[in-house]
Amino acid sequence: MLRHDLLVVGAGGAGLRAALAAARSGVDVAILSKVHPLRSHTGAAEGGINAAFSEQDSWENHAYDTVRESDWLADQDAVEVLTREGPDAVYELDHMGAIFSRGPDGRFLLRPFGPEGIPRTVFAGDTTGHVVLQTLYQQVLKDRLRVYEEWLVLDLILEDGFCAGVLAYEIPTGTVHAVAARAVILATGGAGRLYASTTNAFICTGDGMAIALRNGIPLKDMEMVQFHPTTLPGSGILITEGARAEGGYLLNARGERFMGRYAPRMMEQAGRDVVCRAEQTEVDEGRGVNGCVLLDLRHLGEAKIMSRLAHTRELCVTFAGVDPVHEPVPVRPGAHYFMGGIHTDLVGRTTIPGLYAVGECACVSVHGANRLGGNSLLELLVFGRRVGENAAEFARNQKGVEISEARVRDAERELARIVSRSDGERWAALRDILGNTMSREMGIFRTGEGMRQCLAVIKELQERYKRVRLDDRGRVYNYDLVSAIELGFMLDVAEAVVVSGLARQESRGAHYRRDYPKRDDDNWLRHTVVHRDPLGNLHLDYLPVRITRWLPAARVY
Repeated sequence: MLRHDLLVVGAGGAGLRAALAAARSGVDVAILSKVHPLRSHTGAAEGGINAAFSEQDSWENHAYDTVRESDWLADQDAVEVLTREGPDAVYELDHMGAIFSRGPDGRFLLRPFGPEGIPRTVFAGDTTGHVVLQTLYQQVLKDRLRVYEEWLVLDLILEDGFCAGVLAYEIPTGTVHAVAARAVILATGGAGRLYASTTNAFICTGDGMAIALRNGIPLKDMEMVQFHPTTLPGSGILITEGARAEGGYLLNARGERFMGRYAPRMMEQAGRDVVCRAEQTEVDEGRGVNGCVLLDLRHLGEAKIMSRLAHTRELCVTFAGVDPVHEPVPVRPGAHYFMGGIHTDLVGRTTIPGLYAVGECACVSVHGANRLGGNSLLELLVFGRRVGENAAEFARNQKGVEISEARVRDAERELARIVSRSDGERWAALRDILGNTMSREMGIFRTGEGMRQCLAVIKELQERYKRVRLDDRGRVYNYDLVSAIELGFMLDVAEAVVVSGLARQESRGAHYRRDYPKRDDDNWLRHTVVHRDPLGNLHLDYLPVRITRWLPAARVY
């Protein structure tokens, strides 16, 4: 049996930062990831990292902008941690070797990102996520941490109320392993693949969220799914918010800068939820271009595009056949980021001792109902370090337990049952139904009737999933089996999203209901908490939003 003091599940930015912090605290750390770390989805982040570096800025300004853009659903004590520790977290990454864009004086260049008013986004061209991921992975190699790459987590191992490790499927060999650990950190990322149109990689299937839910661990604010305003049609590839931060315009079919109707002060720099609703309204009312609007960068000039947005230009040419130097780019909203996730405290602890969560799979609640662009990379740096250090301290003071090999045999039998089934439906057909239904009913605009229909479809798919069959019967690199397992995770997460959304009878941030179009602070300034009982039923509860200094107010653009 494999054994470590601490096991980190997930090798994106949050998992790598947590693993480094824990290892440098003096415990034996291993990382388990279903892809090579450099293929983790953090690499898709383009725009930058927020932190208060300029003389005109302060952590208080950054915190207020974050709380306001969360539509007041973020916990303000968590936001204060994020913004106070933000500059030091970026400097740490800089000292590890991250190469950020700098001015002639050697200082970080800063771009304005979204409705912040003050430029505070540190960036590395338009490939910031790649720089973050590669820098952290270099440190992992330097510290000689053990990485189990291409291993898929199947379940948690809970003993006497504590988390004692995980069950995992080694994809290259088809072998199931028990990995014992005194503490486990889930850093498995988001679940954007629930939607047909998403910026997320194929690996973003909500694995950690689903596994937590199956073990009775609560998820928080799952209805809050952020859509990004600028994605390429067909592929869903992200076009960074930096394109608008650098001065890009959004146009409709008539050539109008339509954001003047929706956010006359901030225009294209309004909150992501506001811009997405504006774009979708333009399309729905017949002013779109083949289901899209147009992102116009031509007035920036080739020199600026190549110095600040070279990767963006390459993406547009390669995947849309459009050169933004010479013509506007068709874009549309796409599912992008889960503000909700596994309920944690300020150091990543869940309701199960020894189990921690960090990054997009977690909800410490710094994003609330609408994430401020540039804050996700900051979150993984700040809370990755905090969670890693705290989990290491827990592991040092925890005795390991023996794990029965019967758990491994049970998991092997379950996988063998799926592989051997000769009749049933293909997982891909069910996945497509799920994605199309979620995009239609749980997207930018929602209604009670639509969400109830969506929930009925999910329930039907869960029943059909029990009879899913595979074409690949082999053991080695059986991605047919991996995809089927991931579909099960997605169905569980989708149910939590819809149940949470149905209950919230208001519009707040990314959760916009046509039948309840107003924000209702009297009744709904609270977190939605969902958990599954031993019989498999979902239950809802609520937690108050922690307010330290800023009372709710209107968001004016």
